Amino acid sequence: MGLRYILFRVGFEIKKKTGFLKRKFPINPQFKKHYNLESWKTENNPFFFQSKEQIIFNGKLSDILSNEYNDLSNFSYTFFSSLSFKLGRDYDWVTNPDTGHKYDTDAHWLEINDFDPKAGDIKYVWEPSRFSHLLTLIRYDKHSGIDCSKRVFEDIESWITANKINQGPNFKCSQEISLRVMNWTFALYYYKNSSNLTEEIFNKIQHHIYWQVEHVYQNINFSRIAVRNNHAITETLLLYIAGLLYPKFPASNKWKKDGKKWFEREIAYQIYSDGSFLQFSMNYHRVVVQLLTWALKISSLYNEKFISTVYERAESTLNFLTQHLDEKTGWLPNYGNNDGALFFKLSDSHYRDYRPQLQALASALNINSPFENTEDSSWYGILNNAKDKSITLSIGQSSFNEGGFYLYRSSESLTFIRCGNHKDRPAQADNLHLDLWHCGQNLLHDGGTYKYNVDVANMKYFMGTESHNTVMLESFDQMDKGARFIWYNWTQCANVKTEENLDFYLFEGKINAFNYIDEKITHKRKVKIFKNKPLWEIEDFIENKPKDLALNQMWHTKFPEKLKITSTTKNGLEINLVESVGYFSSYYGIKEECSQLKFSTLEDVLITKIEIV
Repeated sequence: MGLRYILFRVGFEIKKKTGFLKRKFPINPQFKKHYNLESWKTENNPFFFQSKEQIIFNGKLSDILSNEYNDLSNFSYTFFSSLSFKLGRDYDWVTNPDTGHKYDTDAHWLEINDFDPKAGDIKYVWEPSRFSHLLTLIRYDKHSGIDCSKRVFEDIESWITANKINQGPNFKCSQEISLRVMNWTFALYYYKNSSNLTEEIFNKIQHHIYWQVEHVYQNINFSRIAVRNNHAITETLLLYIAGLLYPKFPASNKWKKDGKKWFEREIAYQIYSDGSFLQFSMNYHRVVVQLLTWALKISSLYNEKFISTVYERAESTLNFLTQHLDEKTGWLPNYGNNDGALFFKLSDSHYRDYRPQLQALASALNINSPFENTEDSSWYGILNNAKDKSITLSIGQSSFNEGGFYLYRSSESLTFIRCGNHKDRPAQADNLHLDLWHCGQNLLHDGGTYKYNVDVANMKYFMGTESHNTVMLESFDQMDKGARFIWYNWTQCANVKTEENLDFYLFEGKINAFNYIDEKITHKRKVKIFKNKPLWEIEDFIENKPKDLALNQMWHTKFPEKLKITSTTKNGLEINLVESVGYFSSYYGIKEECSQLKFSTLEDVLITKIEIV
């Protein structure tokens, strides 16, 4: 992780133990009135829209949105874009609905253990406190004509009452704070003229917004140095837009100035020049897409510009994710960590469908995309722009060498292969994973994530090599597992070669892997993707393989009846296919069964054919 990381973490722990850090985050700070409601309403601080009354796009109330609204009317909340928990009218905002554990709201946030096995996954507490559900209520209000402002402000006030500033679990993560402030701001602007937005509730909200943004500012180096992923992008963007939108807050100038500078740095560092992302996660990359859309639109409203790299990386991100998309469904490979995040759900589309968010970013960049305009773009107020450029789906081979992503698209199939270096912390031991899509179905899939705070066996399976379509040595992962999110002996790409022939594309990738067993071990994978028939040939070779460790080649599918998979050694000896129960998690917190297909040999080469039947 580097010297900078080590020095910061050591200093952070020293400041925490000595009490110095706690003093930077006061509890029960005195209320100071920076705005009165009427003056705030008339200030010229533009947002995506100025109020509910000024939104001009039309929409139709769908059954999907009606059902989502009815669930919220019964105080049933959607978690991670999939699970549903009925929290009830009197939910305290600090009890984990998955385990029943209630966090201490009097404890300073620094004293909260977010990896307590008895408490369970703290994300179950954080999820409703993001207030993404406010956007569902607002959309329903817009499309039905039924005023939802009373429920919106009741929920916000309930949360404020239950959560003291800088105390309890909901102040533990600065990204969660940032999302909450952004969604509250969305609601404040939409219901600016509502009679339910009283001076009393407005004062409570402005007090909490100020101290939550200041909390993010005071702890920003944790995300910028210790975490450095989508958290840092979210938090630095929050500082910038809070400085723009709330200029009367005494710290607004430093938030805006530093937030913008840090946001630019994070985009330049975290998004590689080819559009790939340092977290190697499609879902978290989509998080960045939405944050970029906020950043580009709001900055333009204030006639501000970012450094050119931000626009260049936004465009390359748009192209990268567009090329990885299954044309029929809008879904992408379930590659990398996936916690079901969709911070700003502004349409009825399934959360695995990336087209609404990509279209909104394309509109913000004045780029034509292959997708239709969606409700997302309408909410951001960026429809009908004159387009300067176009992005289309590429047929044939697409390579993203810096991130190590390789695609092969035909009219019916999409083949995805990862072969990359890791200069930033990898989340899963999944190098040389292969994903296969055919006619809109993900025939060979990635296992997903399941949960971050879970037992060792599940964490090893989902984060490890076994849940991916690549090879293991016996039960050994490609990398050596450390605590929580840590891996040692990171896999690295040694070389990649791609060719196109008359009948097929050829991919050859080689990685240094299993180096904690023997530093000389490498894994070389050759893949032939045939152009005119649904056939793939894969050769896996483990160089310097220990003789007593079996080479295990793994495949995962929900559609075993649609696949014919056979394998031989390099001498032509047929290998028996062993089918067992495997697992996948298309939705965070949900574990489903699939077919896990394995070929095993003590030799160092396996040659496999995959046909669609």
